[in-house]
Amino acid sequence: MKMMVTHSHNSFHHCCQILLAIVLFSLQILTHIEAYGSKVEVLPGFEGPLPFELETGYVGLGETDDDMQVFYYFIKSENNPQKDPLMLWLTGGPGCSSFSGLVYQIGPVKFENKEYDGSVPSLVSRPQSWTKLCSIIFVDLPLGTGFSYAKNLTAHRSDWKLVHHTHQFLRKWLIDHPEFLSNEFYIGADSYSGIPVPAILQEISNGNEIDLQPLINIQGYLLGNPLTTNREKNDQIPYAHGMGLISDELYASLQKNCKGEYTDVASRNELCLRDLKYYDKCLSGINTFNILDRYCEDDSNLKRRSLTQELKASLSSHLTVPELSCQIYGFYLATKWANDERVRKALHIREGTIRKWERCYLSDFEFDISSSFEFHANLSKKGYRSLIYSGDHDAVVPFISTQAWIRDLNYSIVDDWRPWFVNGQVGGYTRTYSNRMTFATVKGSGHTAPEYTPDQCFAMFTKWISKLPL
Repeated sequence: MKMMVTHSHNSFHHCCQILLAIVLFSLQILTHIEAYGSKVEVLPGFEGPLPFELETGYVGLGETDDDMQVFYYFIKSENNPQKDPLMLWLTGGPGCSSFSGLVYQIGPVKFENKEYDGSVPSLVSRPQSWTKLCSIIFVDLPLGTGFSYAKNLTAHRSDWKLVHHTHQFLRKWLIDHPEFLSNEFYIGADSYSGIPVPAILQEISNGNEIDLQPLINIQGYLLGNPLTTNREKNDQIPYAHGMGLISDELYASLQKNCKGEYTDVASRNELCLRDLKYYDKCLSGINTFNILDRYCEDDSNLKRRSLTQELKASLSSHLTVPELSCQIYGFYLATKWANDERVRKALHIREGTIRKWERCYLSDFEFDISSSFEFHANLSKKGYRSLIYSGDHDAVVPFISTQAWIRDLNYSIVDDWRPWFVNGQVGGYTRTYSNRMTFATVKGSGHTAPEYTPDQCFAMFTKWISKLPL
């Protein structure tokens, strides 16, 4: 109970912080450095002219040029950019470049999966790009991520800083791109970004309410396999049991000895720790991000860590060359691509700002938002639309943990559990709530669902962004 009190006190403290940040930001916005964006005509590795419009650039958030520079990739809708929604995409981590979202999940290009031969890795078109329906800003935040840079990185890396910086970035970007001010605006994200994104939306919404300019036409958000309560570990074990990865006997013993608490286990609870060790052994050869996918030695070897450590281990740069059939081979190609001089020139990267591009920069991050549940509750009250989707073969943020916190929001069901279809086949299952939240499972998919099942996710996104039932 005591924890609840400090939690609400913290929330109040953060609300004050947010208001202060908003006021300061509105005063400063006129004096800050202008945003800067340049069109990218050709991309090394991609043959011929680009069949879509790509702009890259920096938005300065600090007082001086080298203080805080946020890098972004902006792709205009391939349909009707004047009318189509605008979306900002944040990849998880925290600290993985949103180039990941662009190239592995929902952008118009992807790496050709072939052996690296020393030249620029090849890029090919992705037919299921979400840019066929909306314009997307892929942003490298928190600072230090991808091509974003700052003088003093450590000072700018925490959940709340990420919230404030994303909000500032967006208003400044819109000042520089006023033609998108009237477009419906959404935020999309996955994995760890399930923690900061609901807080970002709340801060944007608060800013709109006090008439902070420019007003942002925010309509809602979508999150894939989102970390939400930081208690997801407690659902990993029932999930593993349901999927046949551990025996009935071990599951019964875990329940009895740990009493459903697998996240914070007392060191004196030897029976529970013994069971957990056995559980880890059972899953040691499983790629927990997609239990159907092959397990590659470089993937995180999940010992009993906290979820953020688990995500971190799987995202750290791989020193050895993975096998071509491993999902992480694509991460290896991205590192080769982004560190090529010709690529940097084409993307208009400022020379000398980033020595070695890493897909995920994970150090010095302060985790100061423990759960995003209360933000979902606030956003529900404000009536924003949301789509929460879960690849149903992800054992890291299992769909049962996502369903549990959605249930705890306590809204009535308006369209009950039913299959949704792609080309006459079941694509997954869905349910809609009275707070305008749609939950959907993606059948046979993993942690970053669009990466594993692009057709299903494209169909799901098309329906949802067009305000049609799945």
